Amino acid sequence: QVQVVESGGGLVQPGGSLRLSCAVSGSIFKIYGMGWYRQAPGKQRELVAIIASGGTTNYIDSVKGRFTISRDNDKNTVVLQMNNLKLEETAVYYCNVQKVVFTTTQRAGYDYWGQGTQVTVSS
Repeated sequence: QVQVVESGGGLVQPGGSLRLSCAVSGSIFKIYGMGWYRQAPGKQRELVAIIASGGTTNYIDSVKGRFTISRDNDKNTVVLQMNNLKLEETAVYYCNVQKVVFTTTQRAGYDYWGQGTQVTVSS
């Protein structure tokens, strides 16, 4: 089993910063891609940023230069640092684990999600 737990959401003013963390646990040998998604009220869930196991990152255009995704492979964590937040970025932010290999079986598992953490940008 894989558990994905996000933390760090909250209320922030426009232009402010928040740091989201995601911890992944289980009998995991290796984690491949990890990412952050968000879903605003009435909208579809969208990818915000992803990071490969080797550290390669990709961002949607609207957050480039403001958000930074990073990971610690030893601790099985991924962090999204969000700066200069905008009103329209109010959403529930979700951590996603694309693929893991389990320690005991060496088999792969795919597509694990956390429960989400609310980010509210408001003046």
